[in-house]
Amino acid sequence: MIRILLACLLFGSLSIKPSFSQSQVPIPTPAQLNWQNAEMAAVFHYDLHVFDGKVYNQAYNRITPIPDYNIFNPEKLDIDQWVKSAKDAGVKIAILTATHETGFALFQSDFNPYSMKALKWQNGKGDLLRDFKEACERHGLQAGVYIGIRWNSFYGIHDFKVEGESQFAKNRQQHYNTMVEGMVKEIFTNYGDWAMVWFDGGAHGPEQGGPDVLSLFEKYQPNGLFYHNLQRADMRWGGSESGTVPYPSWGTFPYPAVGSGESTRAEISNNNFALLKTGDPDGSYYMPAMSDAPLRGHGGHDWFWEPGRDEIIYPLYKLVNMYYNSVGHNSTLILGLTPNAEGLIPDADAKRLKELGDEINRRFSNRIATTAGAGEKINLKLPKNPQVNQLVLMEEISNGERVRKFLVEAKTKQGWKTIFEGSVIGHKFIHQFDAIEASEFRLKILESKGEGQIKEFSIYSF
Repeated sequence: MIRILLACLLFGSLSIKPSFSQSQVPIPTPAQLNWQNAEMAAVFHYDLHVFDGKVYNQAYNRITPIPDYNIFNPEKLDIDQWVKSAKDAGVKIAILTATHETGFALFQSDFNPYSMKALKWQNGKGDLLRDFKEACERHGLQAGVYIGIRWNSFYGIHDFKVEGESQFAKNRQQHYNTMVEGMVKEIFTNYGDWAMVWFDGGAHGPEQGGPDVLSLFEKYQPNGLFYHNLQRADMRWGGSESGTVPYPSWGTFPYPAVGSGESTRAEISNNNFALLKTGDPDGSYYMPAMSDAPLRGHGGHDWFWEPGRDEIIYPLYKLVNMYYNSVGHNSTLILGLTPNAEGLIPDADAKRLKELGDEINRRFSNRIATTAGAGEKINLKLPKNPQVNQLVLMEEISNGERVRKFLVEAKTKQGWKTIFEGSVIGHKFIHQFDAIEASEFRLKILESKGEGQIKEFSIYSF
C-alpha cells in the first residue's frame, strides 16, 4: 500500500482555483483498483463440520476438534457449479476458505498433516484449492484465498496462541508458527497468482509471537490484495456483516491497519466501528471498505451450510438493497456462499444468485445518457425529456478520491431541481430518486482536492 502523508489539510471551493499537488491524496495500488472495479465478490465457506449434520456453533468449533476428519465426503462435488452460481450473480472475484477454525486444510500440504492428504476421499489425492483455482480460470473469475490461522481446534490454537507459558507451550507455538509459514508458502507458490489473500481475524506476526506471513506475501504474491495484519491492510472491514456501508464511506483511512479483536484501536472500535464504516476523508492511507454478508442470513447468520435452512436465504429485494448500499456506496460487496455436504451450492441458493444478477442487469440496462469530464461543472443532455429515476457517478480514483462536495441537478419543465447533494463519489455512487421528466442533468463539484475527475456520469431509467 502506498503510504502518503498529507502535506496540507486545506479545503476550499474550486472557484478559488487553489493549487494542489497530487501527493495530497492517497493513491490506490493496482490491486486495490482491481478490487474496487470487481464490485462484487463471493467467499465460499467449506470445512469439516459441513458434514456433521449439526448446526454450526462457532464458539464450540473453535475449541473442539472434529472427532473424525473422514466425514469429509462430498459425493457430488462440482466446483464449476459453485463458480458458475457466483458468476450468475455478477461476482468477479471468488474466494475459498483454504483453512478455517478446525485447522483442516482443503489442499495438499507437506507441512500440515491435517489436510486432504489424510483423507480416504479420493485416496488422499484431492485438492479443493487447486480445483477451485482452475474452475475460476475456466469461468473467467479471479480467484482469492482465505486463510484462517487465528483459531485452530486441531492444534489447540486460540486467538493466535497456544495456551500457557511453559517450555512445552513455547515449543508447540514455534512448531505451529513454522507449520503455518510452510503452509502459506505452499498456497502462495503452488497455485499461481491470487487476486487477494484474506487472513480472517488477522495474522499476528513475529512481533506478537505469531508466524511471519506478510513477508511471504510480499515475496510471492506482490501483486495481490493483502488483508490483513497489524502492519498492513489493503482494504478494511465495513463494520458489520449486513452487506452494507452507510453514506458517506470514504476509501481512505487514518491508520495503515485495522487490527482485530482486542488488538483493534479504541478509535476504530468506538461507536460500533463507526470509523470502519465511514472511513476518513483526511486519511493518509487508501483502504476501501468491504461489505460482507452471508447469502443465508434472513433470520439467521449462516456462513456454513446447515441442513433444512433454505428458508433463511435473503429475499431478492434485500440483496438488491445490499448492492445499492455497498457497490453504490464506494464499497465492494462480498456474499458468503455455502456449498452443502454433497459438494454443491443448493438449488435455492443458486436460483437466488441468478435472480440477483438478472435484477442488477435489468436495473442498469437502460442507460439514457452518459458522459465524463473534469472541472467544476459537467452537463449531461438527455434525449426527448424521458422519465428517469437513477444516476451513477464514478470518480477516476486512480488519481485518488478528490471530490469532497458535489451537487446533482435536473432541468425539468419547472426549472432546475436538486436531485442529490453529497460528499464522496469514489469508485461508484448510485442514487435512486422518484421518476422525473428532465432534459438535462448537471454535476457541480463544489469542493475538491485538485481538479475533480469524473470517469462516468450516467442517467438511467428502469
